[in-house]
Amino acid sequence: MISRSLPGTLRATVDAKARAAAEAEIAGRIWARDDTVWGPPGAPETADRLGWLDIAERLRAESDDLLRFARAAAEDGMTDAVLLGMGGSSLAPEVLRLSIPVQAGFLTLHVLDSTDAGAVARTAAAVDPDSTLFVVSTKSGGTIETLSALALFWERKPDGAHFVAITDPGSPLVTIAEERDFRRTFLNDPEIGGRYSALSYFGLVPAALIGFDVGGLLDAAVAEAARCRSPAPEENEGLWLGAALGALAEAGRDKLTWVVCAPLGSFGLWAEQLVAESTGKQGTGILPVTDEPLGSPAVYGADRVFVHVRNTARPMRHHDEALRALADVGHPVLTIPSDGTPTDLGRLFFLSEYAVAVAGWALEINPFDQPNVAEAKEATTAVLAEFQRTGALPEEDDGEVAALLAGAAPPGYLAVMGYMEGSEALDAAVAELRVALRERTRAATTFGYGPRFLHSTGQLHKGGPATGRFLQLVHPVAEDVAIPRTTYGFETLKAAQATGDLRALRAHDLPAERLTLTGDPVAAVRSLTHQIKELH
Repeated sequence: MISRSLPGTLRATVDAKARAAAEAEIAGRIWARDDTVWGPPGAPETADRLGWLDIAERLRAESDDLLRFARAAAEDGMTDAVLLGMGGSSLAPEVLRLSIPVQAGFLTLHVLDSTDAGAVARTAAAVDPDSTLFVVSTKSGGTIETLSALALFWERKPDGAHFVAITDPGSPLVTIAEERDFRRTFLNDPEIGGRYSALSYFGLVPAALIGFDVGGLLDAAVAEAARCRSPAPEENEGLWLGAALGALAEAGRDKLTWVVCAPLGSFGLWAEQLVAESTGKQGTGILPVTDEPLGSPAVYGADRVFVHVRNTARPMRHHDEALRALADVGHPVLTIPSDGTPTDLGRLFFLSEYAVAVAGWALEINPFDQPNVAEAKEATTAVLAEFQRTGALPEEDDGEVAALLAGAAPPGYLAVMGYMEGSEALDAAVAELRVALRERTRAATTFGYGPRFLHSTGQLHKGGPATGRFLQLVHPVAEDVAIPRTTYGFETLKAAQATGDLRALRAHDLPAERLTLTGDPVAAVRSLTHQIKELH
């Protein structure tokens, strides 16, 4: 069970919310698919978004078939798989990929969820099209990033035997897959939203391709789902956790800081979208903070709650020590034990989905819609239209970091948004930048690669509490990669997305500044970190 370190006043607040959840029969009503848990009956994207509740149970019988499909691809000469997807279509596969070593007899998975021309070119160069299976994954079938990548790789390997589709019934991608005779099309349950799809085909097909124990993953999820049926918070950890997160957010502890032990350390990538896109709307929300290096109690404001996914088999001592120090000074610390095995991700996926659904009840919002996500898409479309009309992208001047940071403090937060190619070296440099920002302001920091974050934290940025300050880092790539059957390339698309999002943020009167990085992006980020440390 989840262990809890809560100071007295917050303990009483959490206990009261948990009792209210029990009295309102929230657990039973969720399993009965009672959409009035989250608002008036018949609201869009509520009752028809609850397929995640039993998808693991329904798909358990297909685990062997999925692994046979994967082995057949390998027997046909496939050595690699490239997943083309965004947000809910890419984050769970990325976590699963990073949680196990490459398995003999299966495929090596590459995840392309970027429009950065460098990232696209690197992925293309990493695989041989003749021995690669391209997994086109999009719920709507119309995601611009995914379809642009499909156009590129289809041009390079126009053979349906090398393509697989994962989508909803009736989507445009179904028609494309039929016309091009894709190897297979997996039709997902349409009553599952993207961020709740980890245990559906969107997560399981890539998992099977890399030789993940799909049956074990689903068994762990089904066992957790059974525990989450209890009406009593003391027996239903998902019910208690959701009530606790909602109550803590209402009490001002709305910066949910994840600390996850190896080898499941990438879990935060997926949890970030689930929490932010589900709760960040109507001026409220819970900001997930992932991959921010742990610090001393002095660098944190009174807006934090820490959730520690602790590997009980191989605990990380520095995590334990740092979180004990934080608990000692009154920060709420919730510890979720894990045995550290990859299949335990099934339990963690379901527990988190259920808890966030309950947190939606606690915050009186619908955790299944995303009313502000379309804003950035519409702004991107407008910028691309301007480019096609004039032949040039609109220019945005670089801003001043000092001005953006002036007055920054808890309960505000600093969001760094990187429109550049990701790498381990860049991740490390960004971590140093975030520490410098936090030490200067004590504000929570987040980081996301664009345009991936537009499908996750982008919803909270615009729809959540108006306490964010936004630093956009753009690294142009000199050599673009053309998108077939369009008049622009990936780098132009990336630039349009960056400008569109900047405009969308400013339309909400949120402070947002751009910095253009030149040369080596790692060196440029480290230079920025040095500048921030030198500010007076």
